[in-house]
Amino acid sequence: MSIWNKLFTLGRAGAHEATAAVVDANALRILDQEIRDADAAQGKARDDLATLVARRRILEKEIASFRDQVTKYEGSARAAVTKGDMDLARQVAQRIADLEQDIALKDPQVADMRAAEDQLHQAITATDRRVETLRREVEVVKVNESVQKAQAAVTARGAGAGAALGSAADSLARIKERQAIRGEKIKAAGELEDRRTGADLDEKLRLAGILPGQSSADDVLARLSAPAPLQIEQKDGKTE
Repeated sequence: MSIWNKLFTLGRAGAHEATAAVVDANALRILDQEIRDADAAQGKARDDLATLVARRRILEKEIASFRDQVTKYEGSARAAVTKGDMDLARQVAQRIADLEQDIALKDPQVADMRAAEDQLHQAITATDRRVETLRREVEVVKVNESVQKAQAAVTARGAGAGAALGSAADSLARIKERQAIRGEKIKAAGELEDRRTGADLDEKLRLAGILPGQSSADDVLARLSAPAPLQIEQKDGKTE
């Protein structure tokens, strides 16, 4: 293969890829249009079916009219034969023969039209089902397409958001660490101050119940429960 043929083939491949890309990018729009085209074709098929039914009914009425005329002319032919008017009877008989010939010709046409109606009706019904199924599938595809686009957008934004969240988490950790250190410093300063003033020792004595002036609920109850001291009366009315 010459270099020019290869370049031509490459150009065809590029054109095909470009065309395929355009088709893929507009796949849902193409599907919608194809469904509309199918609906239009179905509408035309229904019109054709209605026309066929109308013509078949007209033909059936025509055949029914021929049969009524045959019945009427048969009576007339018998009356002519009874009167002995054979020429008239022969004319009537020819009319009956012509009508029966028309009936014999058109009866099969009615049968063919009925068969065609059945086939068209089945084809239209089957196509309606396929179009409806395709329409539901297209709706599902549209929903999936929307969901996937939303997910892709969230994922794209999530990459940047993840980095921002990681930075925010680091900042939060540093703030907590500084607060913890500050709290420990405040606690340590308080402890050093208590040691300098002796407050820590007083607190220990108070908790042990040793610090003067401190009394517990048990001490109060014991004092209240103790018997009162006895008073000795003197003759002069004084007590000791």
